[in-house]
Amino acid sequence: MNPKQKFQWTPAVIIILIFGIISLMGDMVYESARSANSQYFNLLHVSAAQVGLVFGLGEFLGYFLRLLAGIFSDKSGRHWVFIFVGYGLLLAVPLVGLTTHWPVLVIFVMMERIGKALRSPAKDTVLSAVAEHQVGIGIAFGVQEALDQIGAFLGPLIFTLIFYVTGKSGLGQYQTGYQSLVIPYVLLMLFLIYAFRRIKRGRLLPDVIRKERSTEQLKPIFWMYTAFTFFTTVGFVNFSIIGYHLKDRNLLTDGRITMLYAIAMAVDAAMALVTGSLYDRLKKWTGFKSGGMLILLATPLLTILLPIFSLGDRVGLIVIGMVLFGMILGTHETVMRSAIADMTPFDKRGTGYGLFNTSYGLALLAGSALMGLLYDRSQLGLIMTFAVIAEAVAILIYVRMWRIVKKDISR
Repeated sequence: MNPKQKFQWTPAVIIILIFGIISLMGDMVYESARSANSQYFNLLHVSAAQVGLVFGLGEFLGYFLRLLAGIFSDKSGRHWVFIFVGYGLLLAVPLVGLTTHWPVLVIFVMMERIGKALRSPAKDTVLSAVAEHQVGIGIAFGVQEALDQIGAFLGPLIFTLIFYVTGKSGLGQYQTGYQSLVIPYVLLMLFLIYAFRRIKRGRLLPDVIRKERSTEQLKPIFWMYTAFTFFTTVGFVNFSIIGYHLKDRNLLTDGRITMLYAIAMAVDAAMALVTGSLYDRLKKWTGFKSGGMLILLATPLLTILLPIFSLGDRVGLIVIGMVLFGMILGTHETVMRSAIADMTPFDKRGTGYGLFNTSYGLALLAGSALMGLLYDRSQLGLIMTFAVIAEAVAILIYVRMWRIVKKDISR
């Protein structure tokens, strides 16, 4: 899209915004809970190792199942079935506020992650196909992520408001917070029904989606990229560990912890728009589809700094750490997803996203579980060392990967 052209409500723009608004509502539900889960489980006397393992396993399960969901949604063509079921499972989040029984809470955590797995591949595949030749993949995912993070910013404020109004942050207040999330959940489902009818009535998808079958396979650079993603993510300190640290050390009140998470989500939104636009500009500058990958070098460099700032005892540095956290997430959700679309043919894109997300989830599982175990043993230094080693390996893989991209560009 030429920036000098007058803005038009094209089918591509409409679909991108509809998906973005749906994501906004979804993030209000589950990001609100994610900002409070670690503290809530701490009040239930659940250990950091258990928290790290459960959330790591949940992340891995959610990302691993995207491989199957991507394949089946591509083969069946029933993208909306996966989207409706996936968002429907978000009901598990408000249900967290109805129990303190740990095994049941584990089930709810898994249900929410499975729902994310079911809906994500179909949404990402359609979004990338819509944007590829009309808007720009980078900016499309940037807008999507920005709207995501508006919801992610507003969601944690629900808990913050409850803590402020009641003047307390006990089990009762946390349970009220979870239960109140049924309101955005119902609004989400109503809006999803509207979006489905709007897109079907306008016959928007059939006009922009063409399933072009080809014999092209996933290229070697895709597998290098997957390895890069794994090592970059395995050294990434998840908020389940950061939130637990803040609560365990009594560094911030519960309301301020959720507020800090909300700020990180706002940074994520701004970073998504910046990196998405820059990704598309780099593609034009290099004249090559994978040229935007140049921006990915920032990810491991920022991730190395994250535990240094976020796992200390100085609140000022922790705030800086959460800004870094938001910047890293913005790059993960925008550039990493955009790059997959640019290095895979459309009929392999569901599989590509599935493999990418499986690697991403496995890295989150390994990183969260190990960091939780090390935290329980008061080994913050080892957590930082592990992060540095993982990101150093990622940088080495990136250098090799970029050499391949440069070679392709020079041809």
